[in-house]
Amino acid sequence: MEQRRRRRGWRGRLHTTLDLIRANPTGRVALKIFIGILGAIVVTVGVALIPLPGPGWLLVIAGLGVWAVEFHWARRLLAFTRRHVNSWTRWVKMRSLGVRFVLGAVGLAFVSVVVWLSLKYSFGIDVVAEALHYLATH
Repeated sequence: MEQRRRRRGWRGRLHTTLDLIRANPTGRVALKIFIGILGAIVVTVGVALIPLPGPGWLLVIAGLGVWAVEFHWARRLLAFTRRHVNSWTRWVKMRSLGVRFVLGAVGLAFVSVVVWLSLKYSFGIDVVAEALHYLATH
């Protein structure tokens, strides 16, 4: 017999509701389909937003979290992602302020190039050319 901890708050209610849905074979299939579709929508929007400034990667990880409610492979992938993000964060925190500054500058340069290329090839707006033209004429 499985021993359960007493669940409290909204998480407890959520787990209880999901357990009730999973108790019915039709509910179990419907829940898997619903979670699969919802996770796919969140991940797809996140992937579409990755090249733009904003929460692209955050949405991909959130979609993975949605899938993790029902799919074991998603739970493992989410745990893998958390481990590596935490180890990267610990590694960066152990570095000197100068190294952190360089890492931040490289990250900022990378994001800036991605934004510039996204604007240039998606919308036809060349921000660098516009800025250089503005500086030359004023």
